[in-house]
Amino acid sequence: MADLDVYEKQGFGNKSGFGDNPALLIVDFVNGFANPEEFGGGNISDAIKATQNILGACRKQNVPVAFSRVVYADDGADNGIFCIKAPGLKKLTEKADISQVVKELSPIKGEYVLRKTQPSAFFGTDLAGWLISHKVDTVMVAGCTTSGCVRASVIDSMSNNFHTIVITDCVGDRAIGPHEANLFDMEQKYADLASSAEIIDILES
Repeated sequence: MADLDVYEKQGFGNKSGFGDNPALLIVDFVNGFANPEEFGGGNISDAIKATQNILGACRKQNVPVAFSRVVYADDGADNGIFCIKAPGLKKLTEKADISQVVKELSPIKGEYVLRKTQPSAFFGTDLAGWLISHKVDTVMVAGCTTSGCVRASVIDSMSNNFHTIVITDCVGDRAIGPHEANLFDMEQKYADLASSAEIIDILES
C-alpha cells in the first residue's frame, strides 16, 4: 500500500480514456510464443484463448485489426542486439512455423500483419501510419510478452498520442511476476487497463 501511496501522491495512474475510433493490436501471438518449449509458458496460452473473444467482437464491429510478427532474414542479415540478448529469436524467419500467427487467431482479409525485428510493433514499421490512415485514436493491445514486446508497443503507442488500453486477460508472459509488475507500471504511466469483457461491452455499446 505504501508503494501505491507514492504513485498517488506524485499524480500517476490517471485515466487517459477511450477515444472514438479504436483498433486492436495483437502483438506476437505466434506459434513459438504459444509453446513453452520455445518462447512461451506462464499465462500466454490463456491470453491467446481470451483474445479469441475480443478478436471476434472487433470483427463483428468492423474495428481495424493489426497483428505483429517477429521476422528475421533467413541469412541473419538483419540480426541485431536483440538477437544477442535472446539468440533463439533468430529462428523466427518468414516461413518458419514458429513465426506464424497461431491458428486460433488467423488473420483474415483486410487485417494488417506487420513484420518487426525489435520489441515494439511501432519501431521501424508503418504501424502508426496505418492507424492514422484508418482514423484510429485508440489502440487496444493484446499479445505477449507483457514485460517485453507488449510493454514496448504500449509505450510507443502512447508516445504517438494514441489512447492506449491494455486488455489484461489478453496479454501474457512466460512468468507471472513480470506480467503483474508490468501491468501495474503501464497503468501508472502509459495506458489504461481493461478486461476483454469490459472492452466488448464498450464496443457493443
